[in-house]
Amino acid sequence: MNETICAIGTPFGVGGIAVIRVSGEDAMPVVDSLFHGRCPLADAPTHTVHHGLLTAQDGTTVDEVVCTVYRAPHSFTGENTVEIACHGSLYVQQQILRLLVAAGARMADRGEFTKRAFLNGKLDLAQAEAVADLIASQSAAERDIALSQLRGGVSEAIKQLREQLLTFTSLLELELDFADHEELTFADRSELTALVDSAQAMISRLVDTFRRGDAIKQGIRVAIVGAPNVGKSTLLNALTGEDRAIVSDIRGTTRDTIEDIITLKGVQVRLTDTAGIHDTDDTLEQMGITRSRKALNEAHIIIEMLDCLQPEQVLPADVPHDGQRLIRVYNKADRLEGKTIAADDGIYISAKLGEIAPLRERLEAEVATLTEHSDGVLISNIRHYEALTRAAEALTRVQTGLAQQLSGELISLDLHDALDALGEITGEVSSQEVLNTIFERFCIGK
Repeated sequence: MNETICAIGTPFGVGGIAVIRVSGEDAMPVVDSLFHGRCPLADAPTHTVHHGLLTAQDGTTVDEVVCTVYRAPHSFTGENTVEIACHGSLYVQQQILRLLVAAGARMADRGEFTKRAFLNGKLDLAQAEAVADLIASQSAAERDIALSQLRGGVSEAIKQLREQLLTFTSLLELELDFADHEELTFADRSELTALVDSAQAMISRLVDTFRRGDAIKQGIRVAIVGAPNVGKSTLLNALTGEDRAIVSDIRGTTRDTIEDIITLKGVQVRLTDTAGIHDTDDTLEQMGITRSRKALNEAHIIIEMLDCLQPEQVLPADVPHDGQRLIRVYNKADRLEGKTIAADDGIYISAKLGEIAPLRERLEAEVATLTEHSDGVLISNIRHYEALTRAAEALTRVQTGLAQQLSGELISLDLHDALDALGEITGEVSSQEVLNTIFERFCIGK
């Protein structure tokens, strides 16, 4: 934490500009040893921008740069920070890094800037994870969740709950100091019961949002299934607007799952074209059908495709299971030519002619339903979900203990378990191993 670190903060490659970040107690002196502007950066006020030349020790000009100064604690890391905007030449970037290291800085580890922000109290752990999620977001919905968490949506809810539970835990433990006076009670059991009931309800609401949050973060999984040669691959191509899958009139052309990604209403949707489900002795086809069934089980939405002239339903009896949405689609509607068939709740399309507007509208509606949420706090991180689940289990034990009028000592132990689980989310309770695992997900330079 006492060392000055540096790294490129922009993506690798050639561009108009690149940004190199330097953070640490000696950030200004290190850069000043190379930078020549109107005044030394060590004398510059915080949040000011300075133009000048950056030179090597022998006086050779490396590049014309712009340096932005952030003084502790008013920076992302909470430390003295300088951001150097240089031209995007790979050679220039590497030369500047080499000179910074020679001047006393060292290369930053993965996520070290954000880790320092956490350790310096600029962010809690949930907010730090939101930084990585924001960088990795690939849709408007993912971005919105990450921004909400970065602004403290999850953290604030957890902290308020934890503070209330901590107050009662302290009162219960105070009673232990007066164990010889059983008539003395500091923690009102009825108030504690009401608080624990309220906490359970709140945690339950947060846990229930995880399915939606995870679906947004990982993408809504849509499996296109049906008998061979009903047009599944043609539909995938029509939805993506690309010739992603091979199409032919030969049954069993698709023998493996093919995946592609589209965005609907700001949400990432993962489309999976599956092998036709049917009875076969062909080993390769059987392997493809096994993968089709796996895609079926994992899907949020199932598009069941049927030939409108020869509909053959092939879905297993247990599909769709709870939580899955089923859209029945009758393809090859262009071949009807005045023929009529029994109507149901299905959608009629012609994937070959690209006439899929009704299906796209239904798909957008289902995606919107799966991802809508009225509460501003949404859980999308599996680590948070598991910690909340453990907190709920601990509070259930507290409820049982209160109902059975157990001693404050035993109830206090379960309350501590709940507090620890909640503290893991915000980082108030964390191990070095957990921190290393989290920040290793980050890119170098963030």
